Amino acid sequence: MIVDLFAGPGGWSFALTRLGVYDIGLEWDQWACTTRAAAGLLTIRTDVARYPTWPFAGRTTGLIASPPCQAWSMAGKRLGRIDQRLVHQAVADLAQGRDTREQLLPSCRDERSLLAAEPMRYLYALNAVGEPEWVAMEEVPDILPLWKQYAVILRRWGFSVWAGILNAADYGVPQTRRRAILLASRTRSAEPPTPTHAKVAEPDTLFGPGRERWVSMAAAIGWGATDRPVPTVCAGGGPGGGPEPFPSGSRKALANARNRGTWKPHLPGAGIVLKPQTRGSGWNARHGDRADNPAGSPAPTITGKATHWRWALRSNNQSNGTVPSQDEPAGTLFFGHRANECRWIPEPTADAPDAGTAPEPIRITAQEAGILQSFPPDYPWQGSKGQVFSQIGNAVPPRLAAHLLAPHLGKTFSTDDFTLAA
Repeated sequence: MIVDLFAGPGGWSFALTRLGVYDIGLEWDQWACTTRAAAGLLTIRTDVARYPTWPFAGRTTGLIASPPCQAWSMAGKRLGRIDQRLVHQAVADLAQGRDTREQLLPSCRDERSLLAAEPMRYLYALNAVGEPEWVAMEEVPDILPLWKQYAVILRRWGFSVWAGILNAADYGVPQTRRRAILLASRTRSAEPPTPTHAKVAEPDTLFGPGRERWVSMAAAIGWGATDRPVPTVCAGGGPGGGPEPFPSGSRKALANARNRGTWKPHLPGAGIVLKPQTRGSGWNARHGDRADNPAGSPAPTITGKATHWRWALRSNNQSNGTVPSQDEPAGTLFFGHRANECRWIPEPTADAPDAGTAPEPIRITAQEAGILQSFPPDYPWQGSKGQVFSQIGNAVPPRLAAHLLAPHLGKTFSTDDFTLAA
């Protein structure tokens, strides 16, 4: 079997299903487990730190681990960095069969920090019976020194190991999500997968195929072609994702306007001409009579000449208050206590700097966020809005996971094998 520690809503697991393989996920969060069940993924709801290792000994070919990132992520207080010495000590002790977690835990500033040492507890037990055949682990970049400690130990046990930072955008994920990755194998040389995408498209050469341009936010969601991906989507707040991030309000009208069968983008794409309107307030005034406009292309009201608008993604946590446009890279989006600030806002294009009154900002939807993590639009997320956004932000992008796992499974994998948002 393949064991997935801290399995979340199914980023790794969904990727495996696309490769024709299934795993068993260990996960504590109730709503992540409910989402996994709705997606048909095998799950044990349990505390990874307390679950015994013996049920897996003698039957495990692969071990996957993505420990919770809140203690290390820039979305949180980053107390994991302060606790790093204690986590390294726990890993060193577990690698020698000494469990000192209870003694170290009281000294940790964030009790979640030690969860990053849990994979070593499983690896030590499995190594005693010559398992697993391969290992794949993922976390935020700040944890790379810990992955390098794991690498030293695994090499001593006979593994080939690679540890480093990868950008999910280089593998077709519409998001510049940088992650610390560890890959290890007993049977093959461990190395990162060859990138399939680049910031600027690269042509084929005599030495091999070129790389496609990064998948942009607009292309993934269906607004038309633009150049670059959106930023990392990650979660903040507590296990349940904090308060409801997006109350209904103006979103309700947009939700009611969508086709309930096949999802349609709710924003006009770049270059859409916005028609002047002189009607009253509300949805019809902002967007005109739907009968007068092409389906899926509402025309928000302006009080002046017709002009062009495009959409940008605003998040107040971004450095220097930047508001990147849909065709530019963007800063990190946090889901949880800061989620109310994540919204699409209109900005005039360069050919129309004096655009008049702009359409109202629109809050990002969970479906859009899921697509930007490379989940399909019909992925069966379960729970409240806050719980769903938390799951999405903490998930491993399935498309990145598929690239990481395919070599270990003896599978070939190309960009055409994975449906991004269709």
